Amino acid sequence: MSPKIEPREDDAEGHEVRKRILGAALSAFMEGGYAQTSTLEIATRARVSKRELYSLFGNKEAMLVACITERAERIKAPTDLPALRDREMLAKVLTAFGTKLLTETTDPVVVAVFRLAISEAVHAPKVAHALDSIARKPIRESLRTIMTNARSTGLLAGEPDAMTETFLGLLWGDLMTGLLLQATNRPSTGEIARRAGEASTAFLRLYPKPG
Repeated sequence: MSPKIEPREDDAEGHEVRKRILGAALSAFMEGGYAQTSTLEIATRARVSKRELYSLFGNKEAMLVACITERAERIKAPTDLPALRDREMLAKVLTAFGTKLLTETTDPVVVAVFRLAISEAVHAPKVAHALDSIARKPIRESLRTIMTNARSTGLLAGEPDAMTETFLGLLWGDLMTGLLLQATNRPSTGEIARRAGEASTAFLRLYPKPG
């Protein structure tokens, strides 16, 4: 007699369960903190068994890393940027880059995830690493590529790494600090566009065309 074959969980259903668990975990972490949140509370909120929760994520830290990863995916830099033909195009590219970065990163949930990663770095050290490798480094690498291309086409004179940090400094100022401390409101769409444009203009004044 052939062995009984258990039906496989539908992929769509499995995705929905995973999404539900991550949503419940993020809510619980944000409300009560990572250390104080139990896996039982997360399972209860997600309407799943603890066994199902552990089979998908293994442990609580893995759930927090997954929450960070999911949110960090939203703030990746655009990859479909146009070719840099002149400094006017470069200004448009930097403004578009800055606008997307500010729009995604100042989202209240993303800010809350950043705050959570900072506050729980001692309890969950993998979280800070995940945030750095998934969000911070790719953003800087994308911006560094723009700076490198601009220098190679004779539009900028400077070291790509230094120019990258300069632009990000002009773009951010103390905005993220204010958001993390809940001392600043999220900028509006118009304010974000203006901030990105001003950062681009200030940057190009600091780094004129060679010669």
